[in-house]
Amino acid sequence: MDKLAPFQTYHNPSPNQNPLTHRPKQTSFNSLASPSLALAPISPDTAPLSASPLPQFQPLNPLKDVKTLESVKIKHAQILKTRNSDSKAESLITSYLELGEFRTAAMVFFVGYARNYVAWSSFLDEFQSFGGDPVEILKVFQELNCKGVVFDSEIVTIILKICIRVMDVWLGLEVHASLVKRGFELDVYVRSALLNYYQKCWDVDTANQLFDEMSVRNDLLWNEAIMINLKNERFGNAVKLFREMQFSSAKAKDSTILKMLQACGKEGALNEGKQIHGYVIRNSLESNLYICNSLIIMYSRDSKLRQARIVFDSMKNCNVSSWNSIISSYAALGQLNDAWELFHEMELSSMKPDIITWNSLLSGCALNGLDREVLVILHKMQVAGFRPNSSSVTSVLQAVIELKLLKFGKEIHGYVIRNGLNHDVYVETSLLDMYVKNDCLPISRRVFDSMKKNIVAWNSLITGYAYKGLFHDAERLLEKMEEEGIRADIVTWNGLVYGYSMWGDNEEAMAIINEIRNSGLTPNVVSWTALISGSSQNGKFKESLEYFIQMQQQGIKPNSTTITNLLRTCGGLSLLKTGKEIHCLSVKTEFVEDAYVATALIDIYSKLGDLRSGCEVFRKIKNKTLACWNCMIMGFAIYGLRTEAISLYDKMRQVGIMPDSITFTALLSACKNSGLVTQGWNYFDSMKKDYSIEPTIEHYSCMVDLLGRAGYLDEAWDFIQTMPVKPDATIWGAFLGSCRIYTNLEYAETAAEELFKLEPYNSANYHLMMNLYAMSNRWDDVKRVRDLMDNKGVKSREVWSYIQIDREVHRFFAWGKPHQDEGEIYFELYRLVAELKKVGYVPDINCVLLDIEEEEKEKVLLSHTEKLAITYGLIKREGGAPIRVIKNSRICSDCHTAAKLISLVRSVEIILKDGVRFHYFRSGECSCNDFW
Repeated sequence: MDKLAPFQTYHNPSPNQNPLTHRPKQTSFNSLASPSLALAPISPDTAPLSASPLPQFQPLNPLKDVKTLESVKIKHAQILKTRNSDSKAESLITSYLELGEFRTAAMVFFVGYARNYVAWSSFLDEFQSFGGDPVEILKVFQELNCKGVVFDSEIVTIILKICIRVMDVWLGLEVHASLVKRGFELDVYVRSALLNYYQKCWDVDTANQLFDEMSVRNDLLWNEAIMINLKNERFGNAVKLFREMQFSSAKAKDSTILKMLQACGKEGALNEGKQIHGYVIRNSLESNLYICNSLIIMYSRDSKLRQARIVFDSMKNCNVSSWNSIISSYAALGQLNDAWELFHEMELSSMKPDIITWNSLLSGCALNGLDREVLVILHKMQVAGFRPNSSSVTSVLQAVIELKLLKFGKEIHGYVIRNGLNHDVYVETSLLDMYVKNDCLPISRRVFDSMKKNIVAWNSLITGYAYKGLFHDAERLLEKMEEEGIRADIVTWNGLVYGYSMWGDNEEAMAIINEIRNSGLTPNVVSWTALISGSSQNGKFKESLEYFIQMQQQGIKPNSTTITNLLRTCGGLSLLKTGKEIHCLSVKTEFVEDAYVATALIDIYSKLGDLRSGCEVFRKIKNKTLACWNCMIMGFAIYGLRTEAISLYDKMRQVGIMPDSITFTALLSACKNSGLVTQGWNYFDSMKKDYSIEPTIEHYSCMVDLLGRAGYLDEAWDFIQTMPVKPDATIWGAFLGSCRIYTNLEYAETAAEELFKLEPYNSANYHLMMNLYAMSNRWDDVKRVRDLMDNKGVKSREVWSYIQIDREVHRFFAWGKPHQDEGEIYFELYRLVAELKKVGYVPDINCVLLDIEEEEKEKVLLSHTEKLAITYGLIKREGGAPIRVIKNSRICSDCHTAAKLISLVRSVEIILKDGVRFHYFRSGECSCNDFW
């Protein structure tokens, strides 16, 4: 008769207990009970036999005075003869372990000691603490198994778990094979252990195959199979198994439901999540706080805040995690007003906000670009008595990076050091990133040298060097990284690609792309997007589109960043139709709801004369970021739609979005384009008083432009003199432009003198002064300025206008090569001028700043590039589409008047973007209300 190693069970777990730690009544390998066997003296070749059971393994060592192996063996023989208690067996095991007799200790444990799972865990821990290798335990098991010892299901389950721990692929197979040969009826725990063994030591497909072959499956096995698939990211198969489980009448464990809901949230599987929610309701599991919290998170991850709120409101007993889940959901999706309302409700409830609640608000604002709001929340959090932890600091550093608040970032660095947070790898990496992105590479290098380095830190610094064009330093750092055994990943290479591309070295950028392939990696969407983005930022718009075509040929699909950069490229080339095609692509790829893509779409439509489409995109954005609001306000501003711009700003404040410096630039632009001096002053004063935003040179320039255009030249002059910052070229340029409008030569000459120093090679400044002198018939001064340009070698900027017909761009130059259809254009233009004169058009010859006869001046007016482009648009126009013209300098008053009348007599909409702003002509009126 086969020998049978004993095992007794000391308790039966409840159905809700974890089967991996609480064992039910065991099932033997055969139908016989485990008999007590005779004991014999032990040797390395003789297995110790059974003793009476113990509730758990507690190492007691009455043999502590015995120092030699021989004396331990003698004491072992005495214990066997006297049939002493199992506490002596425990002591015996400990003594063998102390002497390094690991094999013998394992023999005693297997057949000379009655075990339970707590005892097993204690033994394994002690075995390893003395330096024993768990593989030795498996060897003892194999030896006993080969000698015919039949182990019960508990021992088999334990052995399979050790196989998993040491990744012994073949012993598990032997165990399974022996079970099959013996025709042993596997109990549920052995089957569960086999499932885990196959998925850990082989693969999930093998585990799934084993499960499919099981004829009898109970609740434990169904749940185990689902969890195995979830752990291996086989979400589809997990859902399939979950559905099949319902038909088999098996019941899902709470932990399985939790994991399924988490997977649904991660995968964006809302429909499957709703079905599981239905299962929760049918089985009356709504009282489980953890399941409800997971439901809230699942719905919020799919932007279904209404459903998440319904779950939260239906909870009878909420814990802190419940409140934090719903608050973080609103904050993450940019619904800060609702998040704060819930926060205040939480304060009034029995549950008080904790550090996680505050961090949820911080990270939510950081994620949605509400960087100033992050700093406000940080202050409130400290006032409430909470000290920022590593998670808080990481969110705040993101805001510091975006706001370029280097000084404040250094203060945070000090706080991190004082509070010992610099040992957190995420904090250290965020600090490094903050210094890199604030152009403090020497400090970032010191942070890097003192930190525990990971691949993210290496990549951040290498990318920082590449962005600054310090490619030698970047490549040296790359070599050092590889010397330290850290292999460059795709992020490392992509940083170099972007750096070279941004600095205009596309040839070297492409060489890096090839290097990626040589290293065994594959250039991904980020690699190609880096090329597209770098080229776009470097003004190489044509190359940017060519790289996108190559990317598509490689079979790589664009992401939201790719789309955003392509839209920027279309804006740079003023390709509205191509921009609309990219818009269609963003809809097909479901990126149109991405905040950055949406903002880029608003920007391109605003800048390319299709404000209506821009408004439509803005209206459809569900979670509007500050950037979206700013872009739309600026769109209204450049069209002179002051009422719409101001109204939109008021609405933005109503929904709880805090303005930033860009918001006020847009508002001041709306005011200066409409002559709203009082409101402009109010907004300018409000920046610092209400929002603690220090005005930048851009804001001062807007104010000078606003005052000057409105005719307050003296006030504009005084404003310049009292500014706390030194006036730059934008300030003097705005002032000179105003002087031209009101023909104030005294102020103009002072402004021009400053501009000639600041921008000695900007031809626009010289031409402005020549225009002013010509308007005053001071032709000698015109010649003097022209001679000054010649002496300095300043070349006049080429003046042009263009219009896109179908896919072709037609350019019209003030001088140089004429358009191929010039004859047809002038013929139509003469007819058009005749029509205009019938409705009151009188050529404004003051716009011709040449010392020639009046009749010749009228002819010169006809050659203005915007007139030629508009006329060509009329010739080629199909249907009722607007005519869109781009001009690289300011439109003159004669062309402005002509465009208004053309829109009237030909019943056409004309959208003209000049060097400063948009003009929307319709029915004889312009959107600028003649204030330009």
